Amino acid sequence: MKLGVVGLPNVGKSTLFNAITHAGAEAANYPFCTIEPNVGVVAVPDERLNQLAALYNSKKVTPAVVEFVDIAGLVKGASRGEGLGNKFLSHIREVDAIVHVVRCFEDENVTHVENTVDPVRDITTINLELILADLEAVEKRRDRIRNAARGGADKNAAAEFAFLDKLTAHLEAEQPASSLPVTEDEQLLLDNLFLLSAKPVIYCANIAEADMGTSEDLLPLVQAVKQYASRHGAETIVVCAKTEEELSLLDEEDRALFLSEFGLAESGLDKLIKASYSLLGLISFLTAGEKETRAWTIVKGTKAPQAAGKIHTDFERGFIRAEVVEWQTLLECGGLAGAREKGKVRSEGKDYVMKDGDVVLFRFNV
Repeated sequence: MKLGVVGLPNVGKSTLFNAITHAGAEAANYPFCTIEPNVGVVAVPDERLNQLAALYNSKKVTPAVVEFVDIAGLVKGASRGEGLGNKFLSHIREVDAIVHVVRCFEDENVTHVENTVDPVRDITTINLELILADLEAVEKRRDRIRNAARGGADKNAAAEFAFLDKLTAHLEAEQPASSLPVTEDEQLLLDNLFLLSAKPVIYCANIAEADMGTSEDLLPLVQAVKQYASRHGAETIVVCAKTEEELSLLDEEDRALFLSEFGLAESGLDKLIKASYSLLGLISFLTAGEKETRAWTIVKGTKAPQAAGKIHTDFERGFIRAEVVEWQTLLECGGLAGAREKGKVRSEGKDYVMKDGDVVLFRFNV
């Protein structure tokens, strides 16, 4: 899973990125301190892995991972090349979803490109730039297929051109591609365009340290972001990037103590990972043994052979069956042998739909 971290300059993007990836991207109080997109890979927190690894005394524990791409602060006019412009918009096309960091704190020592703090205005500025960049991409595609579509001789080109006309009108009305009603065939055409405004979004409301532990209902800037996100079918998480950076420097025990002092059950990273998995419809299945305990990320609804293919293509090609047990049941039974004795291991075939937390042993023959 690849997430692009975007937002206006000086909203806390790089500070948050540093915290969740330990990648050390420069965070300075001036626009465009992120000159190349910083990329960091972070492990997905998963308590199930540690418990299974302890059961099997595993030599190696391999969590699922998320790749974060920290992209330079966009500004008004980025779609026309303002600031660092299109170069960075192209990086966003490569990600699965967008984490849009929004400033929800006042600090006279941190400049704002618009001189005032207004999160909904900032969101609108960025979203409009994405829409304008998409409009340019769609117009280029229309020009390429115009001749083939003319006269209707090429039915596929004619159908695509008609769809692009509809999409163009939608974008010109300053509406994101994600809100365009489409048929199943049109969805395929839309997916092939890799539009920026079609990507799922998580709004990350970055609050001040002084607001940590305060009810979100009492933070008007956060409420404004949540209301905007709700109207547009997006999710909002609330973090304090500076606090997350401090947390990233602590060991696990001190981190838990720190969070408990603020009455928080989980870190901003945990919230972001969970929101991302939910947004993209992802789950994890597990493999466990003395050699390695590992989490594998798949799309919800994936069947057993395709899940096996995540491990190795031979597993999918020669799939016979999957021996499946729920992770908590496996722990309760003291391992696979105990689970078999109690009849808790299921033998599943090619049509089995994988569930989050399934511990699996694939049988195959090539």
